[in-house]
Amino acid sequence: MTKEETYRQLFADLPHVIDGKNHYLTSLANLCAELKERFPSFSWAGFYLFDGTKLFLGSFQGKPACELITLDRGVCGKAARARHTVVVADVHAFPGHIACDSGSRSEIVVPMVKDGRLIGVLDVDSYAYGNFDKSDKNHLERIIAYFLEVVIFPASF
Repeated sequence: MTKEETYRQLFADLPHVIDGKNHYLTSLANLCAELKERFPSFSWAGFYLFDGTKLFLGSFQGKPACELITLDRGVCGKAARARHTVVVADVHAFPGHIACDSGSRSEIVVPMVKDGRLIGVLDVDSYAYGNFDKSDKNHLERIIAYFLEVVIFPASF
């Protein structure tokens, strides 16, 4: 199955994975698992949630990760600050990159913004340089948009 077909299948399966009836943490965990399971080139897939000042580690699949990220650091901080997706072909060339896993080579971070509020970011890493492209950006943004439509987050986010 091609990457495009995998994304299409994942999107078709999302209503069965994320139904909006479960706690938001359950939905975050299941989406991480789906991404990591379906895409062998993803070395890490997870969420950092925004507490009003910084990003803290949420549900993820992969090696242990950094627990807190300020908005002035790393790819996650940049995506959260700018509130747009950031794709990095070579994380070692990215100023201020946070190396939670020294094996990571490329990264994509999609901000989660609902009703003008930053909820957090989806962070996906790969051990391959240049693993993420415009197709990943478009599909992951679409998945996050769906996720934000059906999942209910507490007012504190």
